[in-house]
Order: sequence, then structure tokens, then C-alpha cells
Amino acid sequence: MKPLIFHNPNCGTSRNTLAIIKASGEQPEVVEYLKNPPSRDELVALLAKMNILPRELLRSKEAINDELSLDNPELSDDHIVDAMMAHPILINRPIVVTDKGAALCRPSERVFELLENPVSSFTKEDGETIYHDNSQ
Repeated sequence: MKPLIFHNPNCGTSRNTLAIIKASGEQPEVVEYLKNPPSRDELVALLAKMNILPRELLRSKEAINDELSLDNPELSDDHIVDAMMAHPILINRPIVVTDKGAALCRPSERVFELLENPVSSFTKEDGETIYHDNSQ
């Protein structure tokens, strides 16, 4: 399967993750999820593939998070998913899906474990060089 990335081009982590995928020789399917958000069923399926709870995917840095009081621990998973569907900016990114699995790639080097032939090193936009241990 072709790698799939739920991407926000305004996010440095997302841009770095996409660049790592491409530097590794892959041409991923790129979904700009703010323009084309996943359906509720797709989002729930992604959460299951990543084996995380909706709250773990919630981008709490967004102002709308505070406006909706989403930090309230009594809110149900369904409530959190409903908020993400209504406000896709609340979906943390980038999410990458490959034959090896799915993950929220924060930090961007998490994508290494999802790629068939990851590059051994990559220099991020900020100049930091990250390395992949190819012995895995």
C-alpha cells in the first residue's frame, strides 16, 4: 500500500514527516485533512489502528479546545470525536498509515518505524539532524 499522510502544510512537524517519507523513496497519498477531513468512521478506524484514545489525538493547543472545555476528564470519547469532526483543527497531526501500521508522528522521526526503507538520517527544517537505526 502507498503510505497515507493526514497532513497540514502549515505544521512544521507535518512538513518534516512528509519530507522523510519522500526522502525514503515513497510517494505518499497526501490528505490535507483541514480541507478534506476524514469521516467519523474513518477517524474512529484510525484511532483503532493507532491503538489510542480520542483524547490522545486531541490537539489541545488550539483555542477551540479551551472554548469547548475539552480538557474536562468527564467528557466521553464520543464527545471528543464529535468535537474533532466539527473542528478538524483539533485532530493532531501528522497521522501516517502504511502496511506496517499507523501512528501519530509526533515527533516526526516516529515515521521511520512505518516505512519499508527509511533513510538513515534526515535534516529537519530547523537544521536538526535525526538518525534512524537501520538495525531494527
